[in-house]
Amino acid sequence: MDFIRNFPFFSIILSLFSGSVCSVLPSKAARWVNTFVIVTCAVLSGATLFYVLQTGESFVYMMGHFPAPWGNEIRAGVLEALMALFFCLIMLLSMLGGRKKVDEEILESKQNLFYILVNLMLTSLLALVYTNDLFTAYVFVEINTISACGLIMIRRIGRTFEAAVRYMIMSLVGSGMILFGLCMLYDLTGHLLMSNIQESVAKVMEVDAYHVPLLVTITLLVIGLAIKSALFPFHAWLPDAYGYSTISSAAILSSLVSKGYIFLLIKIIYRVIGYDVFRSTHIIDILFIFGLAGMIFGSTSAIKEQDIRRMAAFSSVAQIGYIYMGIGLGTQESMIASVFHIFAHSCAKALVFIGIIGLTDASGFNRHFSELTGAGFRNKVAGIGFIVASLSMVGVPVFAGFVSKLLFARAAVLNTGKLLPTMIVLAISTILNAIYFLKTGIRIYTPNNGSEYVSIPLKEEKTYGFAIILFVVINVCLGMNSQPIVDMIHDGLAMFA
Repeated sequence: MDFIRNFPFFSIILSLFSGSVCSVLPSKAARWVNTFVIVTCAVLSGATLFYVLQTGESFVYMMGHFPAPWGNEIRAGVLEALMALFFCLIMLLSMLGGRKKVDEEILESKQNLFYILVNLMLTSLLALVYTNDLFTAYVFVEINTISACGLIMIRRIGRTFEAAVRYMIMSLVGSGMILFGLCMLYDLTGHLLMSNIQESVAKVMEVDAYHVPLLVTITLLVIGLAIKSALFPFHAWLPDAYGYSTISSAAILSSLVSKGYIFLLIKIIYRVIGYDVFRSTHIIDILFIFGLAGMIFGSTSAIKEQDIRRMAAFSSVAQIGYIYMGIGLGTQESMIASVFHIFAHSCAKALVFIGIIGLTDASGFNRHFSELTGAGFRNKVAGIGFIVASLSMVGVPVFAGFVSKLLFARAAVLNTGKLLPTMIVLAISTILNAIYFLKTGIRIYTPNNGSEYVSIPLKEEKTYGFAIILFVVINVCLGMNSQPIVDMIHDGLAMFA
């Protein structure tokens, strides 16, 4: 059984090495390699999750068996393994759901490059989940940034180049702040390993002279990761990046990339700064305010949009606001709610984008609402997928989003100082979510007997339909059987501490 301790390292190296392999393969072979790698990493992550659940404790893997500071460490617990497994599943279904559009929107000579970027994206996400070293985390933050930028502009139209430039500028600002923060943290503590830094931070807090530098360091790290995860008001790059990239890229970017940065932030809060130290700063209150503002602004911006993909993109701003609101509440229950919402939003938002592409294809490739009338009848499986994802994000019972909002409400009750603003904004945001998703749902299921658009037979969309069905199953399973996931999140956060 101890051999399983190698699996997190194997999954990172496998996905990294596969990127080099895909560079010399034709497009179809690269696609099969990409699918094999994602499935294999999912299996390895699942085995790791089973192992840590059986042992009841996390483990550390030292690469080359050299201890720090000469070696590098990977740490795996319940939450890391669960997150890695979930990331692999969402990426696999996003790739399956957008496979047809890859052939249509990307030149065949560039398709192997697309799969290289996806493999590197998977590598960076797994590394951010598992790493126990802050400098290694920074390296893979940059790999993630470059991969995401490539996924945005691989379609090679004017808007994607503009979106990629905007994304790169904002991301580099965030990366620069993270790097400054890491340099200051290393200067204060003399360590890069997370557990060693936490011990040094505890000692620094006992000395009054270094409180201000430590506060500046924490601020730089938090703002840098907030920019990269598109927390309001740092979201300017997001609508075009999600709205004009290929559908698989949009699904991966919206559901996974920002969540990888948020998960790294949660690791820093627990394993680097220390949860009690972080909660004692006013940064947590600022995150709370920005989270609430993002919930409202993202929803109102989505209502104004007439382009369905940009509407879904602005919806992500609101949903990311939910996660940061939970972090800002500053309780164990609110952190559990935020982590669960990472799962709930990831599977729902990827499903939204996969559903949207079916609806727009059935409407003559038009994205404007006026052209989507009756699209749910012309592509039935896409309509079902979009409606299920919409109901989840609105918070209708049976679906994952309902559990998220219930957990947020319960966490707010336990924090009386922030109870009133949380409940008010939670209610307003839910109503706004319902407005723009209900508007779209009514539009796609309004009969249009005079439509010139042709219905798409399900038999021609087998892989696409399979991906949507699995997305729906995951969403319903999270909504109907959430307690085991909540328990694993609770145990995982306890292992962090």
